[in-house]
Amino acid sequence: MKKAVNFEKDLLEAYEKGELVSTSPSKKEKEKFKAAAQATFLKDRRVNIRLSSPDLMDIQARALEEGVPYQTLIASVLHKFVSGRLVEKPSRLTSRSTRTAKKQASG
Repeated sequence: MKKAVNFEKDLLEAYEKGELVSTSPSKKEKEKFKAAAQATFLKDRRVNIRLSSPDLMDIQARALEEGVPYQTLIASVLHKFVSGRLVEKPSRLTSRSTRTAKKQASG
């Protein structure tokens, strides 16, 4: 917690000294951001999916942490996935078939 307080103090001091400079996006950048926002929030189709109760509860808990409705969180995750911005971390677990093959090869 102290790090955050110190960081905030440093920001305030920099602001008061005039060291922070406000930058505004160009007109072209504003149009680009506007188009991206409109495309992101355009919801013209309904989809029904079935989820396990534990998965839905986890999604709802995560949405609560993020301060967004859970359906919005689901839509955001799907949008990031299809746009290539959702990066999957490699699993530390091995599949059963991989373990079985390793056992057979060593045995």
